[in-house]
Amino acid sequence: MPSPYKTAILANTACVLLWGFSFISIKVAVPVFPPMTLGALRFSVAVALLFFIKRFLENREPAAGGGTSRLQFRDIPYLAGSGAAGVTFYFFCENNGVALVTASEASIIVASIPVLTMTCEWLMAKLRHTESSRLGWRHWLGALVSAAGVIMVARVSFSLSGNIAGYVFMGGAALCWVAYGFLTKPLFDRGRSRIYIVFWQNFFGFLGFLPFAALEYKSWGTPTGPVIFHVLFLAICCSALGYWLYAHALEVLGVSISSVFINLIPAVTVAAGFFILGDRLAFMQWVGAAFVLIGVYLTILPERLRPSPRDSRKKTR
Repeated sequence: MPSPYKTAILANTACVLLWGFSFISIKVAVPVFPPMTLGALRFSVAVALLFFIKRFLENREPAAGGGTSRLQFRDIPYLAGSGAAGVTFYFFCENNGVALVTASEASIIVASIPVLTMTCEWLMAKLRHTESSRLGWRHWLGALVSAAGVIMVARVSFSLSGNIAGYVFMGGAALCWVAYGFLTKPLFDRGRSRIYIVFWQNFFGFLGFLPFAALEYKSWGTPTGPVIFHVLFLAICCSALGYWLYAHALEVLGVSISSVFINLIPAVTVAAGFFILGDRLAFMQWVGAAFVLIGVYLTILPERLRPSPRDSRKKTR
């Protein structure tokens, strides 16, 4: 039976694969549904699906520590904050940023998320006068190598837009994702279950989309069959399943290690364009994708070699 650590790595990998393919679905759906309307649609379906999954699990799992129970009042700041940061405001910033800068610029800015996350975790540990045992030199090296790989993938088609507002939006998206990770972790420390956390995060994130979607109603188009299919893929696979998989990674791997996997997304998107859309890839894009994989491997390698707490207990007996 695979260890929790290996299962979390698989979950995180599956998550970024789904999110990598999501850009193709967004490209198909956005001409019909404006960005924030698309967000409201996909997360409304995700919330409905997660509601039934949550009800199913509540009847079969104990609600220890509020794991699968009804909404706990003291969790609302973390659930609403993480839902707003990681769902509503992340997509608000990313969608507006991508509209103003090139895709290559956007990819490079998003590649800063792991380094930003590690820096925040290091600063928080210093302020609390504690040591961050999860961060070693290989974690930092892996984050930097993977970021370099993203730059190699993006620079093949790189062009400088010079749009300051676009850079601000993309920087805001990166900060929102960092905040999402740190706001989610305390919920696991309280013993809350993944389905409890992901359902309420999606719910609060969905509510945040509604005012923006109302302002876009004049731009709504008429959906076709393929558009509906892509919206459902975004809702079921990228929102409901994707956030659940990423929450599993956050619970086991921690915020910093999980964030490094984000740099796989540009590589997945480029590969999807190669196999699905027939896009031609330059040699440096293949090299960049290899750098991303090496960087992620360097980040998870120290944990794989470190004995688990269970093994340590056995040795002390």
